[in-house]
Amino acid sequence: MSLLMILQLMIVLGALWVGSRYGSLALGAISGIGLALLVFGFGLKPGNPPTDVIYIIIAAVTCAGIMQASGGMDWLIQIAEKMLRRHPDRITFLAPLTTFFLTVLVGTGHVVYTLMPIICDIALKKGIRPERPCGVASIASQVGITCSPIAAAVVAFVSISNTNGFNITIPQVLMVSIPACLCGLMAAASASYRRGLDLDKDPEFQKKIADPVQREYIYGSSATTLDKEIPQSAKNAVYIFLGALAVIVFFAVCQEALPSYRTLRAVQDSNVLYITPDLSVSGDQLVKANVYLKGTTEWYDKTLPMNIVIQVVMITAAALMIIFCKAAPKKAVAGPVWQSGMVAVVAIYGIAWLADTYFSNYLNEMKVMLAGVVAQYPWSIAFVFFLVSVLINSQGAVVVAMLPLAYSLGIDGPVLLGVLPAVYGYFFIPNYPSDIATVNFDRSGTTVIGKYLLNHSFMMPGLICVFTSTIVAYILSSIFY
Repeated sequence: MSLLMILQLMIVLGALWVGSRYGSLALGAISGIGLALLVFGFGLKPGNPPTDVIYIIIAAVTCAGIMQASGGMDWLIQIAEKMLRRHPDRITFLAPLTTFFLTVLVGTGHVVYTLMPIICDIALKKGIRPERPCGVASIASQVGITCSPIAAAVVAFVSISNTNGFNITIPQVLMVSIPACLCGLMAAASASYRRGLDLDKDPEFQKKIADPVQREYIYGSSATTLDKEIPQSAKNAVYIFLGALAVIVFFAVCQEALPSYRTLRAVQDSNVLYITPDLSVSGDQLVKANVYLKGTTEWYDKTLPMNIVIQVVMITAAALMIIFCKAAPKKAVAGPVWQSGMVAVVAIYGIAWLADTYFSNYLNEMKVMLAGVVAQYPWSIAFVFFLVSVLINSQGAVVVAMLPLAYSLGIDGPVLLGVLPAVYGYFFIPNYPSDIATVNFDRSGTTVIGKYLLNHSFMMPGLICVFTSTIVAYILSSIFY
């Protein structure tokens, strides 16, 4: 590894680290500084921004945001709260399941903020240490991203895998990721079940509630959505959203049902004349293409690709909710689901473009350096995924930035599917919004960041969940593929 290559890598890592410190849109924007330094300062060839993935995120987030604007998200939260309050003694296991499946449905972990105060309230009323369900529930809200049919991480994995010869569909990914992540979550919940002192034996908590003001603050209010009346239009929006998901899954499973269209393609042979950008030529050469071949074009039926299917279905569902379910577009734009989704778009745009620029220019060097380790221990790429996720706080960005490199190193698709849960590592440093919000929602003060930063309430359940999920996914992928 040359000194110049190390210097440029430090620029990439530095841009990611600075961006993560500022958070939000800064993740993608500050990656632009690193990209500018590599392209203009060092003369590297720019990589390719992940436009297909970005389009899918925009479509999915728009649909989910419109559903939230219609009030449909309130209904889902209400259903989850009813289940939790019906079994308060099992809150440590049920809370992560509810946040997990909400994320699976909507494709983003930012939908759980309304549910977190309810989880804390139920735990307090039952005398359960809130850190136990809150810590693992926050982890579960992010774990669900690799199990959602409309999440960027899953869609990007399928798209990039198909491009690299591992033909897999979204349902096939979910057949591995969902059971694996559920195993990981239940392992984390089991480890959290007796975590810390019970509230009646915790001297710090007892000291707090000895103060009448603190006691009123901790026990005085009751967070709930059960008193909110849900209109039928909001319920209809949920039905439309679920119907859209069902259509996507149907076409992913039954791709022979997809429409096809006639298109022209070039057939590779030895008659390549020359390579040139978009120029018109005459004769029997292929017009307006990058590679001009002599007498080697043919018409064929091309099946509509799944990335287009997802976009069309999601945008159509959003339109139906606007027309029939009283969903206000302005309200959707102001909602947390749409805003967090657009932040993810900018982050993936900048981070993935920066990473692709660096790795595509040093692909041969990377193969030489990593080929030995990867050939002997292909599963070790999981550690790379995890470490990159710690830096960039986006599972979709990790997949888009690192999966092409993994394939170029010769790692088989089933192995990469098996280590997919390892793309979630940003709980390691507790600066992610869902973790910070969970700490603030816990009025008891048991869910904490920790004096030494890494000794926080999310470390133990996060490590157990990711470690267990990755092992189970690796086994399942080996069995299925």
